[in-house]
Amino acid sequence: MSQNPIIDVLMQRVSLRKYAERSISQEHKEMILNAAMRAPTAGNMMMYSVIVIENQDTKDTLSKTCDNQPFIAEAPLIMIFAADLQRWYDYFELSSVGEYCKKRGLEFTGPSVAELFLGCSDALIAAQNAVIAAESLGIGSCYIGDIMENYEIHRDLLALPPYVFPIAMLCLGYYPKGKRLQPKERFDTKYIVSEERYQRLEPVDLKAMFAQRESRVMPGNPYEAENFGQFMYARKLGTDFAREMSRSIKKAMEGWYV
Repeated sequence: MSQNPIIDVLMQRVSLRKYAERSISQEHKEMILNAAMRAPTAGNMMMYSVIVIENQDTKDTLSKTCDNQPFIAEAPLIMIFAADLQRWYDYFELSSVGEYCKKRGLEFTGPSVAELFLGCSDALIAAQNAVIAAESLGIGSCYIGDIMENYEIHRDLLALPPYVFPIAMLCLGYYPKGKRLQPKERFDTKYIVSEERYQRLEPVDLKAMFAQRESRVMPGNPYEAENFGQFMYARKLGTDFAREMSRSIKKAMEGWYV
């Protein structure tokens, strides 16, 4: 433990999937949301929205549509962070920006994929502010990237307009009593951090980087993998849910200006 409480919160944070059986107080919920909204944002435009979910029926649905994870339904509180260009383009329409552009000889288009990337950055930075604020209050969290899957279902469930895309979901709840989970190890900084220019790792470096994780791949594993690379690809990237995420994102991008 350091002498800095913020650093301590960052270093001890874990992904929490089991929560105390009590609701998050209104005071704490407001503190988390206010902290999220203090996050850095491109041009102070805040190109994101937060959808707060406590309705059990909605949580039950999300537990199924987000890759069948029952703990989602048990989370006292869910926050969905979405890139949101709809609000700005509704405001542009209200402000007659199209007519203004014609007078000025400017091209007026719909939201672009570049703006979507900025919105996703805004949303994720805000989400991480919420995570750390929650952690400081004794509230654990777990990111759910599967909210990017099943776009059509989530669009209808959450009443999402065309230019809003859910990039991350947080399950939140107080830590249960008892021994806390220990943070998982991370790769050594020398493999992740480059000085001045990107440093591509050589095979010898990759072997050293993954040496500890390679030891976890046991004979007879469900993927019939011979090493950790094969294991992780089969577990994460070569899956039905990964293909669904790709399909879903492609569907959501229809109508965005490239």
